[in-house]
Amino acid sequence: MSYEHASKTLPSSSRFGRENEQSQPNSSMSSSQNQGHFGGRGNGHPPWLRGKEIGLYYRDLQRNRAKKRELRIIKLKQRVEQTMKLAVENSKGLYNKLCDDEEKRNSTSNDLENKYTHIHDSQFKRKFLEILSGNIQHNITKAMSVKSKLERDPVSDKNLLDEYNGKLYNSDYKAMQAFRKKLPAYEKKADILDLIKKNQVMVISGCGKTTQVAQFILDNELEQRNGSITRIICTQPRRISAISVAERVAAERGERLGKSVGFQIRLEKISPRERGSILFCTTGMLLQFMQSDPALKGFSHIILDEIHERSTESDFIITLLKQIIPVRPDLKVVLMSATLNSERFSSYYNNCPIIHIPGFTYPVEEFYLEDVLLLTGFRLVDSSFKEKEPAYRRHQKKYKQQHEKTCHFLNIINPYIKQLTLEKEYPKFVIDQLCNPDSENLSLELIEELIHHICTTKEPGAILVFLPGMMDIVKLNRIMLNSERYPNSRYIIYPLHSRMPTIDQRLIFKEPPTGIRKIIIATSIAETSITIEDVVYVIDCGKTKLSKFDVNKNMETLEPEWVSMANAKQRRGRAGRVKKGYCYHLYTKAREMTFDDYPLPEMLRTRLEEVILQIKILQLGEAKQFLASVMDPPNLKAIDLSLDLLRTLNALDNDEHLTPLGYHLAQLPLDPRTGKMIIWAALFSCIDPVFAIAASLTFKDAFYCPLGKEEQAMKKKLELSMWQFSDHIALAEALRRFEINYSFGFCHEYFLSFNTLKLLSEMKRQFTQHLYEMKFLDNDNPIDEDANRNSNNIALIKAIVCAGLYPNIATIKHGSDSKHGVIAWTPEDGSVKLHPSSVNNKMRNFPSPFLTYFTKQRSTAIYLHDTSCVTAPILLFAGSNSSIKRENGKYIITLNTSQNFVCEPRTAKVIQDLRQAINNLLEYKISHPGTVNWNTQEGQILNALIEFVSQTDEEMGFVVSGAQSNQQSNTGLITLKLWRDGFTINDREIRPYSDAENREFLAAIKRGEIPAEIRQEVQDAELRLDMEDHRHEEYVPPKTKVKAFTGKGHMLGSPSPATVGMTIPTDPADQAANESQAKKQLNLDTTKPITTIQIRLADGSSVRAQFNLTHTINDLRRYITTYPLMITLMRPQYAIRDFSLLTMYPTKELTEDKTIEETGLKNATIMQRLK
Repeated sequence: MSYEHASKTLPSSSRFGRENEQSQPNSSMSSSQNQGHFGGRGNGHPPWLRGKEIGLYYRDLQRNRAKKRELRIIKLKQRVEQTMKLAVENSKGLYNKLCDDEEKRNSTSNDLENKYTHIHDSQFKRKFLEILSGNIQHNITKAMSVKSKLERDPVSDKNLLDEYNGKLYNSDYKAMQAFRKKLPAYEKKADILDLIKKNQVMVISGCGKTTQVAQFILDNELEQRNGSITRIICTQPRRISAISVAERVAAERGERLGKSVGFQIRLEKISPRERGSILFCTTGMLLQFMQSDPALKGFSHIILDEIHERSTESDFIITLLKQIIPVRPDLKVVLMSATLNSERFSSYYNNCPIIHIPGFTYPVEEFYLEDVLLLTGFRLVDSSFKEKEPAYRRHQKKYKQQHEKTCHFLNIINPYIKQLTLEKEYPKFVIDQLCNPDSENLSLELIEELIHHICTTKEPGAILVFLPGMMDIVKLNRIMLNSERYPNSRYIIYPLHSRMPTIDQRLIFKEPPTGIRKIIIATSIAETSITIEDVVYVIDCGKTKLSKFDVNKNMETLEPEWVSMANAKQRRGRAGRVKKGYCYHLYTKAREMTFDDYPLPEMLRTRLEEVILQIKILQLGEAKQFLASVMDPPNLKAIDLSLDLLRTLNALDNDEHLTPLGYHLAQLPLDPRTGKMIIWAALFSCIDPVFAIAASLTFKDAFYCPLGKEEQAMKKKLELSMWQFSDHIALAEALRRFEINYSFGFCHEYFLSFNTLKLLSEMKRQFTQHLYEMKFLDNDNPIDEDANRNSNNIALIKAIVCAGLYPNIATIKHGSDSKHGVIAWTPEDGSVKLHPSSVNNKMRNFPSPFLTYFTKQRSTAIYLHDTSCVTAPILLFAGSNSSIKRENGKYIITLNTSQNFVCEPRTAKVIQDLRQAINNLLEYKISHPGTVNWNTQEGQILNALIEFVSQTDEEMGFVVSGAQSNQQSNTGLITLKLWRDGFTINDREIRPYSDAENREFLAAIKRGEIPAEIRQEVQDAELRLDMEDHRHEEYVPPKTKVKAFTGKGHMLGSPSPATVGMTIPTDPADQAANESQAKKQLNLDTTKPITTIQIRLADGSSVRAQFNLTHTINDLRRYITTYPLMITLMRPQYAIRDFSLLTMYPTKELTEDKTIEETGLKNATIMQRLK
């Protein structure tokens, strides 16, 4: 079943509510098609209704939906309610403000100190209040009074000079210096050093500056006996750049890393010596250094490289340096930029001097769209847009947008067409096609024709094709393969995208054997991140996909747009590196004249939460005031949206001050949402899976999708998701299994990147170190037992993820059908889609109508990325600012994401009281960092919450339209197949046409009615009836389908089952008897504390059962062996085989004589392993 707001619908070509008894429709059944459907209007009324009948149909439909909504009443189980009440009662007064006496408040002069008198005096409190009350100018002044690490030391100066002079006689070093002297930058060495000497700030543009400028400075300072007061830091925009440049510079100096050259990036560093050295690092690392050294007294020279890329971090540092430079006259700042926009940086720094380093490349001949059409003779399809549309269409939004786009195109192209016509350089068919507005649309067919033209008329050389996105790469690759014009014996095609495997990427950089042409199809990743030396031909489609933030819709976008001149120049420069090159632009010269000079700065197209937290932790004042001083100030609305989200996360208070939680989040190298996740995970003792999820969301997930293997990749991802309707669980499980296997074979089987998983594993360890230093963990081991006591509880993991991502909540409208993915709904956007990469996108039925998601992005549609299906209890925990109101005698809990939950009065009260107790506890733990003592009231409160979120919607009475488990996917969906001698319903036994019992059924079908038998089967559910005509075929019994278990008992950390469970039709009475028999063996005492445990059986299936906390592991074993439905019936051989019971996080075998309470299995999931 699927969901539509509060009511259920089924994806189909025909939908039916309960049939109006007054209508007796007449219809005939068509046999001309192999598969026919009733209706055909999607969500509309049945086509045979007329007049008043249509109105009555919709009236009844609305009444049914309203009735179903009323059924959504939450009611707690008595046992869970008692647990929650007891926890709330015992917590009363526990976390009241401890220092709130009026006398102390009056004696506190500082308003901020007065606000936080309830926090015990501690190192945390002192640091926190210092951050709140300080400012950057005070910090810089204070830092200037501290003794510098770069104090002059004549002895060090002499030793460093002697070492440098000694190199001059080394043959390897001399050979390297001879090579360096041939570089264009070396000719400008004297001029660069002279400008640095005379100016505090300068800009260098041009070629070869990255590896040479820092060495020029260091060598000069060593020669001047200034080695002891010289420490150069050079920032790079990417991790790989920082490492590779450091390695290259060290090699040029005849050294290994760690002497005069080193690097530092997140998770990895090889530090150089403290004096007379160069440190290459990412831009973010310099920001971290500034937290402890605001005046940057530990460095003599700051080199900011690749600043023309305008990353948020580089713009941030450029602004900050303007405050540091006046008080550090000895500090030298070198800004290194591409030639195109170096003047802007000079202007920002009071017209500081610029020096340009000329470079050498082979000439590149350029062609434009008009030339490509002439060369290939390609004919574009005529525009589908008609100016003379019917009057009613002219008022439609789509028409208006297309009309505006066409007018804009004609304003650009018409003057150019006149010029070309006068010059008579191009034939009429080219001119005519340039007038077509669709000539600016991406034509993969034209690109394939151009590639073929190059291959058949031009000399050997690699071809590099730039396309906007991955789907374009996939389609072009398919077109080329289907054309059969590129045999493997003569061509090798490489797709290049960040989501594609990188195992064989090194082959892209190697020249192919003689007689084979290399063709690379890439996105903008090939502009700067990589250099392929043998490229001779570049095809530039002129489009790119750039992630932006739409402030008006509060949404990220990823849509194709024209490149900038800087992008186009960079793409052209990929050719002509080894000989004369050729660049084919698939746009006209007229369009090129409209390009921006360079891409939009990142700060103007991204969310600003992390920037604002950096502003706060560096004590830079109000966000709007500081951001107004950057080179290109962001939109005020974008700042407001980010401030609102930080307040929702409780990272900022209403006065824009950091809260204790915000202080912690600002210390973490994470998006604030994922930062909140890992802190909550530490408090709830489930760090391993949540840290894996946070690392994947922060950096990138490890899944890739090879061309042609999309289905296999999705099947493996579904397996890793444990059928828990969660991309996040798949991320955690992928990393868990990798850390056990640690092999390329595992990664290859599951379509995972080994290098990405390795990095994610390191990030997990870094998170653990951070939280250990912040005192939220007792040690820095990510698989520590105490820190993972609840890591087997998938509901809790989802709850923590949801709490971090809130208010990113969507409601499922309907599940997937064969053609379309899942459709969901958000209050801001209405209907949205799940991204095709999500494991939830092909799910027909969900256990709950709610999804939480990481990002929402508009490309070809509005897509939700990284989703998890969450239950009503989880949403009630995660939702902030909930309120309870009484309406028509009922109590309604309202969340600020527009979800409402009707509940009984006492249920509403106990939920509200527990939420308050949880909030008090979390606030206390955040402001008094420390681990949770699970044997005290702290543990009691958290355990009560864990029991609450571990309930399913069904267990709480939150049932939407008779919601059932995912396994009952045939409910509401009927497939009727007509065979030569009879018919089948949902592939059951064939029913002969000649059988008198089937006469009424067939008569109803012929009349176009829904047979009473089917109406009775689906009861209140809305119906999809698919009819397939096989009357020309003999009936063939279907093969037994084997499918993986898709129930709700899977456990995070289960191994892949060697066999999968089969669905076995059983009588509900037999099943109840089996369960009753197993429970009798347990002697379950309902007067004592009870917990629910999910047991993952060895065949891949699961069972969920209740136990007393005093039951032992032996009792669990006995329950399994006396549960005939799951063991004796399904897998008789299991009943006689020995097995062990294990839990994961960390993996350990459970001791048989210990109780459930002693082993910490409350609300956990365990697994059976055969011996």
